[in-house]
Amino acid sequence: MKREAPLITRRTLLGGGIAGAALPHSAWSQETTHMKARFVFAGHDVTVTLHDNPSARDFGSMLPLDLTFSDFSNEKIAYLPRRINLEARGPFPNEAPGDLCYYIPWGNLAFFYGTYVSTRDLIRLGRIDGGVEPLLTRGEFPLRIERLS
Repeated sequence: MKREAPLITRRTLLGGGIAGAALPHSAWSQETTHMKARFVFAGHDVTVTLHDNPSARDFGSMLPLDLTFSDFSNEKIAYLPRRINLEARGPFPNEAPGDLCYYIPWGNLAFFYGTYVSTRDLIRLGRIDGGVEPLLTRGEFPLRIERLS
């Protein structure tokens, strides 16, 4: 005997959509919104607002971290202890100084203080909350990254 698939009506779909929208965001998603991180280096204390994407959430799950911050071209870089989720890879719009990115080929953070071009090898994790002036401090420094929220 052939079994028929259950019928899904527009009313059923609409009801499910309304019920899902009525649930608190955290009840149906593991997403973190408005997560902030603190970068402390060379006497500077910088706050970054992380984006709401799988890659930024994975990065946030590693915090706190103690790394080494150094200069490379138009950015500060630091190597993470492991690779992160690549789901939010670029290119992305509105690249600007102050963006915190992950560079896929090398597995490092790239905190841009100069202009750059978004490519498929970058994932934007967030953006600095203030100006980029602290990132202009040249040299290699111990870096502490902590989750604020």
